[in-house]
Amino acid sequence: MTKFSWRIKNYSKISKARTGTITTPHGIIDTPAFIFCATKGALKSFTTTAAKENNSQIILSNTYHLMLQPGSELIANHGGLHKFINWDGPMLTDSGGFQIFSLGHGSVADEIKGSSNIKRNKSVLSISEEGSLFKSYIDGSFKLLSPEKSIEIQRNLGADLILVFDECTPFHVDKNYTSTSMKRSHRWAIRSNNRFKSKITYKSGFGSAGEQKLYGIVQGGIYDDLREESIDFNLNKIDTFGIAIGGSLGSSKNEMYKVVNFTASKLGNKHPIHLLGIGDPRDIWSLVKSGIDTFDCVSPTRLARHGSALVRGKIGKINIKNNKYINRMSPIDKSCSCSTCSKYTLAYIHHLFKAGELLGLQLVTSHNVFFMNRLMTVIRQAIQNDNVDAAEKEWIS
Repeated sequence: MTKFSWRIKNYSKISKARTGTITTPHGIIDTPAFIFCATKGALKSFTTTAAKENNSQIILSNTYHLMLQPGSELIANHGGLHKFINWDGPMLTDSGGFQIFSLGHGSVADEIKGSSNIKRNKSVLSISEEGSLFKSYIDGSFKLLSPEKSIEIQRNLGADLILVFDECTPFHVDKNYTSTSMKRSHRWAIRSNNRFKSKITYKSGFGSAGEQKLYGIVQGGIYDDLREESIDFNLNKIDTFGIAIGGSLGSSKNEMYKVVNFTASKLGNKHPIHLLGIGDPRDIWSLVKSGIDTFDCVSPTRLARHGSALVRGKIGKINIKNNKYINRMSPIDKSCSCSTCSKYTLAYIHHLFKAGELLGLQLVTSHNVFFMNRLMTVIRQAIQNDNVDAAEKEWIS
């Protein structure tokens, strides 16, 4: 009997927002939910125990990085990522396809900001029908990541939810390339699905830590007709538990909202819908109204490492390293009940960053993780009460 299920609990009457539950062998995820990135098997300057204490439901690790170090076989010998990193909740792994994008073209943030002076990385040597050829940043050796290899690694890693192998196309390529890449990603998805169902090493649908479920990925860039084609493929040509929205989402916030709303509106209710790589609170408020169930992004922990704390209001975040906080005796957020805000002042945390003390990173990370989980709780309650717009205004004001 499967240990997985997806159930929608509440629908908004004024938008496509919904609450639901994703049941996995390692626990239940209440949605909408935010997935924190433990890219190399670690949340930056933060333990998985602390993540759980700050109400985190699910975390994500990166197939590409873990295949290079320490290797998926070693993790499988531990009984999977859950035991390797001491996390007993649900987990997701990406397929490594995003690295084709980020190593070859820059980051999603660069795309949204429309950066034109991105220094291109030459780690991606070629992309072919067989897969993507990388140059390892660990030892310089050549590595081929194929759909089959990606699934084998993800089965070794043992996360509950895993993704098909794809290429995340950047915004600056033309429609011809986007179409060619999308069709290749569809063929890769079929190969990913076939490998997932095979009985080599692990029995069909299982990994090192037990049963797993597969997510498909909708591509097509900013082009409605290509998105339509990819939506049809994911709904009718492969059988997956969930569907992720990937690829370029445009060169501006408005274009991103348009692409996501168009795509999500056509995916229906059969699958949980994940949006790859988006985590700004203002974006989350907007995009839950399009029917997005889960989000992931490195931003909460990355911001913390640079001294930025997430706050409610139009400003969105503050830079604690700014000298105006040198004598500030108040916490980051007076309305926040996280351990950082309950026990420490801005002046102290400012001092930690100026002194180069690692504790500063931990305290702000703790706040940012708690903040994101608090945000998602407020959003779920707002959807249940069907007052998302009012709750968003209150949060931002």
